[in-house]
Amino acid sequence: MKRTLRVKFAMVLAIILVLTSASLVSAQNPANQTSFITAITYQNVSASAATVSFQFFNEKNASATSVSRNLPAGAGSSLFVGGLTGTEALPANFLGSSVLSSNQPIVATLVQIPQSTTVKNRPLSNGFSSATSTVLLATVLKNKFNTNSKFSIQNADTGSIDVTVKIFNADSPADPAITITEAGIPQGAAKYFDMGTLSQISAASFNGSATITAVKAGTTTPANIVGSVLELSTNSVPAKAFEGVQSGGPTVFMASALCDIFGGQRTAYAVQNTSATATANVTVNYSNATSEAASLAPGTKKSFIACDKTGANFSGAATINSTGADIVVIGKVFNNPGLPGFETAFLGEKSGAAKLALPYVRWTADATFNSGARQRTFLAIQNVGGAAVSNVQVKYLDAVGTVLGTHTIASIAAGQKANSTPPNAGASAQLLEFGTPDGNPAGIGFGGSVIVEAPAGSQLIAVARVASKVGAIQVAEDYNGVPVQ
Repeated sequence: MKRTLRVKFAMVLAIILVLTSASLVSAQNPANQTSFITAITYQNVSASAATVSFQFFNEKNASATSVSRNLPAGAGSSLFVGGLTGTEALPANFLGSSVLSSNQPIVATLVQIPQSTTVKNRPLSNGFSSATSTVLLATVLKNKFNTNSKFSIQNADTGSIDVTVKIFNADSPADPAITITEAGIPQGAAKYFDMGTLSQISAASFNGSATITAVKAGTTTPANIVGSVLELSTNSVPAKAFEGVQSGGPTVFMASALCDIFGGQRTAYAVQNTSATATANVTVNYSNATSEAASLAPGTKKSFIACDKTGANFSGAATINSTGADIVVIGKVFNNPGLPGFETAFLGEKSGAAKLALPYVRWTADATFNSGARQRTFLAIQNVGGAAVSNVQVKYLDAVGTVLGTHTIASIAAGQKANSTPPNAGASAQLLEFGTPDGNPAGIGFGGSVIVEAPAGSQLIAVARVASKVGAIQVAEDYNGVPVQ
């Protein structure tokens, strides 16, 4: 699931952009009925200043609203879509997508900010630098596990496209796939699918996976698409997001594997067989030498929970292998006993890179974290290569691209992970209030990012966990580090 940077790339503005305070009327409703406003955190990963153009498209609409911003070399910034004014302003109740273009390589992570007094978690997902004619969603839910999925498919091609959605039933793998078609999605625009309202899914609850393919409108010629998913609680406050995957592989790496640690945190992996015809024989290998195996029918998924095999007090990583067919994997973290809002989602990776970018990183003092005013970010960095990697540099940059401190990790063994936070890079005031107005130059506001660098040829992946406090409860959401070339 490696994503290679290019100067111009398409990005899905995942699922819901509501640009009106009217949503606050329903502030006490569960996450599935909550409105969100998107902030785009974006990072210039080059050594030169960048000019970044944003084009916004309402759902299935070819007309675009354009916005432009300048970004210094190495800097990270945020565009709050709900704060655009004048000729840049988007219409109220906007639901759509965006394409970012830049004269320098950039990466971006989308932050969905809930318009609610009870739903506090901010779903996170990354933009895309490439696209293919197939999007794979390892999990889609309709009122299953008290959760509903809303997914979007964006046209990343030229001209209009037609898409076909095939949804597979994980609880009844022998059932034929449910097929949904959508014609005439304009270039740059997206189409949204709400599992809770799709007429083709008649069951009261549904647990499945999805494969989406695209062709140029009215033809059989493959067309490029990208996709993203929001998972929202139907009876409480949890909210999380993840990207659709363009292709599977025989080996997928998971940078986080947990069992009953840090107050009861556990990981679960949704593993999807990408083949329409072959069985996938899957083995999940945890970094403490425990494992679990199962066979997956074509197109279907299965969930693997770390605590079923690892034992308690485990914090590590996992490698998932498959024979017979390729797989894709979504990792999720939850708490046992359950904590309202503590649910995260991140992608498994097929390969690593020597350099990774993480556009959205924050740290704050105990008082402002515990009050819920500001967030903290925890990085998990896994070595997915065959040999130990030495001298891993985790560089923390402020909103104008200045390196405030570097956390040097002496060595990460093959298959193992290491952790990093801003205080690991030093005790300066800027690092202890990293990415906040108190840690940035005067007048800058929020913005902080990370570059992870290792010797050439190293194979690293990373997952960032962004945590918030809601009263005595900690909520969190994950996103993946993006490879930089």
